[in-house]
Amino acid sequence: MNFLISAPKKKTAPALGLLLVLLTFARPAMAYETFSSGSSALKCQTTCHRAENLLKAHKEKEDKAECRSCHVGGTPVKAQSPFQALEKVRRISGSPMSHLRPASQPVSAVKKNSQKTSPAKTEKPPAPAKIPGMVYIPAGEFIMGSNERWDDESPEHIASTDAYYIDLYEVTNQDYKKFVEAAKREAPYHWPEGEIPEGMEKHPVVYVSWFDARDYCKWAGKRLPTEQEWEKASRGEDGFTYPWGHEWSLDKSNNPYKHSTGTEPVGSYPEGKSPYGLYDMSGNVWEWVDSYYLPHPGNTVHRAEYGKDKRILKGGSWFDCLSYGCGLSAPTFNRSFFTPEVRNNSFGFRCAKSP
Repeated sequence: MNFLISAPKKKTAPALGLLLVLLTFARPAMAYETFSSGSSALKCQTTCHRAENLLKAHKEKEDKAECRSCHVGGTPVKAQSPFQALEKVRRISGSPMSHLRPASQPVSAVKKNSQKTSPAKTEKPPAPAKIPGMVYIPAGEFIMGSNERWDDESPEHIASTDAYYIDLYEVTNQDYKKFVEAAKREAPYHWPEGEIPEGMEKHPVVYVSWFDARDYCKWAGKRLPTEQEWEKASRGEDGFTYPWGHEWSLDKSNNPYKHSTGTEPVGSYPEGKSPYGLYDMSGNVWEWVDSYYLPHPGNTVHRAEYGKDKRILKGGSWFDCLSYGCGLSAPTFNRSFFTPEVRNNSFGFRCAKSP
C-alpha cells in the first residue's frame, strides 16, 4: 500500500509509525468470510470482485451452482443486478435490523392504495430553498450496504435519512484557500509556500484530516455528511452499485484502473453523476464523513478495528488500494476507515447542510 501520510510540519517521524499501525487495520475480511458464531467460512475469492470481472461474477453467482451456494444460497434468481429495487423490499415489522426482504406488495402500490382510501387532502409541501453549489436530498428510505463483498459492508439493509443538502462537488483547492486565509489555518503541506500549485485550483483539496474537513464545513456554515447521507446521495433510492448504475464503466470516474496518477478537476465526469446529480461520488478522492467506523445494523461479525477512534471515508479515489483491502474504487457501499488525524494525497471531502 502506497498511502502517503503526512504529519504536521517538523513532526515527520511519527507518521511512519502511524502508517505501520494502520496497515495492520485496513484489510476488511470478505463478506461472511469469518463468523464469530463458528459457522463455515465461505470460499469466495477477491478476484471475482475486481473491476474487469464484476459483470461476469454477478451473472455466475446466480447461474453456477458453486457460486450460487456462496452468494445466493438457493434457486437462481434472474435479475438485472444483485441489488433489489426499493419498491420490491420493505422493512421487517418490529425489527431493529431493518434487513431487506421481498415484499408481498410494492411500496409504491401500498402508497397508492392508502391514497385511494384517504379522502383527506394534504397540501403540497413547499419547494425546498435552493442553495448554490448544493443539491437537496429529500427525507426517506434507501438501500444501504451490500452482501457482495467485505463483511463490514453487510448486511444490505434499508436505512433512512431526514432531508438535507449536500455539495455537488468535492471541496476544491480554491475553496479551501479561502478558509486558510480567513481562519488563519495552516495550508496543506504540499502547497509551495502556502500557495495552490499551478493549475490545481479546481482539483479537490487533499492532505486534509477529518478535523480539517470538519472545521472547513463549520466555517462555511455547513457540516460533514453522515455515512448514511453520503451513501444515499451517491446511490439514490434504488441501491445503485455505482453512482451511475449497476454496471462498471472505466470512463465515468477518475479511478486507478485507467492508470490515473492523481486527482483531476472536480466535475470532470458528468456521465458518472449520481441519481441526485452529484459529481465524483466514485473515484478522484476518498471523502471524510461524520460517522465512526462501526458495524451496520444487524452485522454480527466481530472486527477488532471497529471503534469510535476511527472515522469513515467513502467513494474511493484515483489511487489503487484494492490489494490494501479497501475495495474496488469504488462502489457506493464501499467503506474505508482511518484515525481522524491522518492526511494523505487521496483524502478529501464535501460538505452537507441541514434545512
